[in-house]
Amino acid sequence: MNPLELTCIGNTGVKVTRLGLGGAPLSGMTLVGGLFGGAAREEAMRIIKLAFDLGIKYFDMAPLYGTGRSEARYGAVLPTLPRDSFVLSTKVGRILKRTDAVDTPDDDELLKLEPVFDLSRDGILKSFEESLRRLKLDSVEILFLHDPDTEDLENEAMATAFPTMLELREQGVVKAIGCGMNQWQVPARFIKAIDLDVVLLAGRFTLLDHDAFDEFLPLCLERNVKLVIGGPYNSGILARDLDKPVSFNYTPAPQPWIDRARALKKVCDRHDVSLKATALQYVSAHPTVVSVIPGAGSVSELEENIRLAAVEIPSALWEELKEERLIPQAAVTP
Repeated sequence: MNPLELTCIGNTGVKVTRLGLGGAPLSGMTLVGGLFGGAAREEAMRIIKLAFDLGIKYFDMAPLYGTGRSEARYGAVLPTLPRDSFVLSTKVGRILKRTDAVDTPDDDELLKLEPVFDLSRDGILKSFEESLRRLKLDSVEILFLHDPDTEDLENEAMATAFPTMLELREQGVVKAIGCGMNQWQVPARFIKAIDLDVVLLAGRFTLLDHDAFDEFLPLCLERNVKLVIGGPYNSGILARDLDKPVSFNYTPAPQPWIDRARALKKVCDRHDVSLKATALQYVSAHPTVVSVIPGAGSVSELEENIRLAAVEIPSALWEELKEERLIPQAAVTP
């Protein structure tokens, strides 16, 4: 794929690069389960600026990532760039509560904040306003509702969160709205009931995990809802040495997933293509996917992602993956 090609999110006018930059590792925080850490502040700022200079123009973040530190670090770089030269997405649904009197985007002070779900109208607006403050900007293009995974949160999303986000879109404050989740079943119900533009789906449509393939992806095509793919490496298993401990879905990987990843790697090795490149390009090929947003904890990881997204992959590799039943027979491939 051409990682720097621009793709439009429906009729919103928002155009994102096929390869974006995920914001979680930029927070410098160890992720769920203590499995891996992210970039220190100065390294994070170098990653953001270099990503822009190399042609990546879509940046994703959330208040949850490092309790505001991801947004604050983006906010130290992006306001210095022409505002019409990049696209931002952030998320609402959690308020960062102060554990003491803190009102500064300083990294150390942000560690004193605690994320709390709040899907009320006031909560959505407050979360959005505080994100803009940390970013030092007056707008973002895409606003996602973050992780309304329980039945109560799903009901609140329908009753208050999405109506508020729809108002923001109608007012032109944001251009596209959607949800960001690690599962597809709840987003499927959302897009049947709400006029959403885009879903950020993490981990459920990858080279390894095809859980969303049969039902959710066709539904998105039918409803003209675009997908941003997070976690294309399934939180590490598709990007690391499979002879060492690896993670899947932010926890230590169960053996059946390791065995399947090894089977994928054997096919890739036979065609002299890296597993990471195959994973990155596989998800990007589906017609409903507009961008893939792997995180980068270092400059070298960023540069590798850009390189891998453009590697030439022979059609015989994809054919063999189908023959071995490692990807669906109906899979769309580059």
